[in-house]
Amino acid sequence: MDRSLYIAMSGAKQTLLAQSNNANNLANSQTTGFKSDFEQFRSMPVFGPGFPSRVYAMTERPGVDLSPGVLQSTGRELDVAVNGDGWIVVQGKDGQEAYTRAGDLRISPEGILQTGAGLQILGDDGPLAIPEAAKVEIGRDGSISIIPLGDNASTLVGVGRIKLVNPNPEDLEKLNDGLLTLKPGTPALEADANVVLVQGALESSNVNAISAMVEMIELSRNFELQVKVMKQADENSGVSAKLMQLA
Repeated sequence: MDRSLYIAMSGAKQTLLAQSNNANNLANSQTTGFKSDFEQFRSMPVFGPGFPSRVYAMTERPGVDLSPGVLQSTGRELDVAVNGDGWIVVQGKDGQEAYTRAGDLRISPEGILQTGAGLQILGDDGPLAIPEAAKVEIGRDGSISIIPLGDNASTLVGVGRIKLVNPNPEDLEKLNDGLLTLKPGTPALEADANVVLVQGALESSNVNAISAMVEMIELSRNFELQVKVMKQADENSGVSAKLMQLA
């Protein structure tokens, strides 16, 4: 009896973990530039002394869906979207380079160019600072030009270039904050001139909300099934105990 109880228990636990991952994807279905996580189930033997007569279920995150979202026009001059392959380089909370497709940029009161989440946008020489300007232009190659306050519209001054990279997808791993970074041991990336930005647009999340909701229902039913199996195993164990007492 303990075999079915153990398998159902481990299956229910891993189903909850998969549900948590799916719920995170669904919660970020409207997050700019978000990349959804995959999850999968597989059985694993219980290692140790004796015969391998027990198995347990395990869920794991085998990777990230790096497919692009839909480009949505906003008309806002500080909104940018990567058109095709490539990533915008930001400074992560640990001070290291990280990569995002979220181009909802803003200028802090100190004049630092940031993402909507407050992460600093990096250029070739570090964080980008934007002087006060009447207008900001971001080129297809990430170059930033401004019309200084008080100057006429024909005066454009270059102030820097957003660092854009195009790493091998196999070299990337996703952090808990949604940013991507290079796997340990991977050489640092140089700027890639082939990455193209579109000003006045944002990339939507690549999460399919309908598919995520359907998967949520399937996982809920799977969990209910595992709980029923555990309850049945417990009832069978109780009946077996009574039979042994009668014997």
